[in-house]
Amino acid sequence: MPVIMKSSQALRLIHDVSLGLVREGKIEEAPDFTLRQLTILLTVYLEPPPHTVRGLASKLGVTKPVITRALDSMGKLEIINRRRDELDRRNVIVQRTVKGSQYVEGLGDLVVAKGRELP
Repeated sequence: MPVIMKSSQALRLIHDVSLGLVREGKIEEAPDFTLRQLTILLTVYLEPPPHTVRGLASKLGVTKPVITRALDSMGKLEIINRRRDELDRRNVIVQRTVKGSQYVEGLGDLVVAKGRELP
């Protein structure tokens, strides 16, 4: 069933979720993500694998070094994992982690909660 809302409600939802992330603490102790990092994270967790650095760069319309820098930060937090593709050593596979799954689930719960508060 599609969710029907006005643009003002959609913007309010984005605002409330962002504010919730900032004010109500970090989900699973993850720091604030940039919009690019959040987009990468949600792509990896919501779209079917496999995910590669090259594929993510193409999808987001940025260079591979941009993706690599974002993945470096998220990898230190154990939100994502990377490994070389055994079939093609030039490719780097981006993988989900338990900690990342918990973060994404918590984010989804926050979106649902804030959506329920909309007028």
